[in-house]
Amino acid sequence: QVQLVESGGGLVQAGGSLRLSCAASGHIFRVNDMGWDRQAPGKQRELVASISRDGTINVEDSVKGRFTISRDSAKNTVYLEMNMLKPEDTAVYYCNAYVKESTWGRQKEYWGQGTQVTVSS
Repeated sequence: QVQLVESGGGLVQAGGSLRLSCAASGHIFRVNDMGWDRQAPGKQRELVASISRDGTINVEDSVKGRFTISRDSAKNTVYLEMNMLKPEDTAVYYCNAYVKESTWGRQKEYWGQGTQVTVSS
């Protein structure tokens, strides 16, 4: 009932920047927490950053000071500004969101399809 559509991934040189975006659409009453995970080859999937509806932010230590998460709740969209990119940031980045589909229902977790970010040296 809900889709998350990501954009902004690609190939960038070390030190460069990318901006990821993810828009939720479909049957939505309210979007609560939104965020980004990533998974590098041979590695566990890990949280990169998350942001709640009230603006509370959590960011993984390895990207603090370089990545910024933000959201436009009116557009049900979350962004990830990635600056000073390093080869170690290379991974598939997945958008996620917790969506409440009615005033009475419980929230459900949704995931985007993933977008590849490759940082070359």
